[in-house]
Amino acid sequence: MSYFQNAGMLIVQVLFGILLAVVVLRVLLQLVRANFYNPICQGLYKATNPVLMPLQKAIPSWRNLNLAGVLIAYVVAIVWIVALHALAGAAPGFFAALVLGFAKLVDFILTLFIWLIVIRALLSFLSADYDNPIVPLLVKLTDPVLQPFQRVIPPLGGFDLSPLVAILALYLAQALLVAPLYDLGKAL
Repeated sequence: MSYFQNAGMLIVQVLFGILLAVVVLRVLLQLVRANFYNPICQGLYKATNPVLMPLQKAIPSWRNLNLAGVLIAYVVAIVWIVALHALAGAAPGFFAALVLGFAKLVDFILTLFIWLIVIRALLSFLSADYDNPIVPLLVKLTDPVLQPFQRVIPPLGGFDLSPLVAILALYLAQALLVAPLYDLGKAL
């Protein structure tokens, strides 16, 4: 692979990573019913509304799950995979792109949750300012993942070990779910 291909792949990874993060965070914040008046939520809503609002008229939300946002995230993941393969000089087939896009989306969401939990755990060691708009969002986003583990694992000496176990579970999900999906997509 040439230096220009490596640079192109890096640019594609960063741009599509940011784009997918914005869409996935919008869907997750709506799913966990985050405070709409939080400035971070308002920024994400303003960034995604031009694309999501017209699509939401055709694809309504189901409970708190924004199905239009999920569809857009899936399409972004597919385009990301196709762009990476195009830069490498090998375009995947239609079904391979669908499976690889789904694997990329699931992998991205699991990795996002790993990082959110790591940041929340680090903030628990520091004196986090709860007036900062990111802290309540971080708690709201990670609580659905951490609470099942917190019910099972009691704190030991004031230390909450549930983030460690949750991160381990997320890594296992990547190994047991995402890796076979990538292998299936590559085989198609």
